Amino acid sequence: MVRKVLQPFYTAYVIITFAVSILLAFPFFVLISLGNNATSRKAIYTIIRYWCIGWLWLIGMPVKIIGKRPRTGRYVIVANHISYLDTLIIFPGIPGFFRALGKKEVSKIPVVGFIYKQVVIMVDRSNPHSRAKSLRLLWRVLNKEGNIIIFPEGTFNETPAPLKEFYDGAFRLAINTQTPIFPMILPDTVHRWHYSAWWKIWPGRNRVVYLAPVPTDGMKMEDLPQLKKQVYNLMEAELIKYAMK
Repeated sequence: MVRKVLQPFYTAYVIITFAVSILLAFPFFVLISLGNNATSRKAIYTIIRYWCIGWLWLIGMPVKIIGKRPRTGRYVIVANHISYLDTLIIFPGIPGFFRALGKKEVSKIPVVGFIYKQVVIMVDRSNPHSRAKSLRLLWRVLNKEGNIIIFPEGTFNETPAPLKEFYDGAFRLAINTQTPIFPMILPDTVHRWHYSAWWKIWPGRNRVVYLAPVPTDGMKMEDLPQLKKQVYNLMEAELIKYAMK
């Protein structure tokens, strides 16, 4: 009952603080983006990271890291995807610079879309040419800039299962580049901001759980199904475990 009464007020507070802080930071994003290079992207990433940490604390959704931080190096990071909040939690949640693979449609949102285009490699999943181009760009980022994060489910998991079936892209990239997979799970974001409605927002903890990296040394394309199943099973088991805590 209390939540039902307070929900509209809290949601309004979240929206107002988000909009005001983004608009205040927007001129800096525009100026930095003029460089259009790896240095400017890393500067924008840094601003977003610290903005996320501050804003999430301000709205009562602090991030807590659980698990051992992986050794320094390049990784193809994979995480479950079940909330609008996932794309913000990953900034304070992931150690080190990264670029994400994301939907092209988000870039059309005013203001937010401009910032999105600076840090995300966009893909139109319905277009084979777009998918191939995005994989080439991801490969280049791994070689020259930093980590990559991909939500292998592709979209929100609206099923009763802990995870949806994974796409091949993240695992194909990891094998082609011989880069280890770094799985992590986000067990709480669905309770903070439910995918079923934009206004279903409520404060609380946001755990980011690091799982052990999965090496891909020596793997070939015929090993892809096995690698995908191994990572899927690992993430599924941990999601079930943390759902009970």
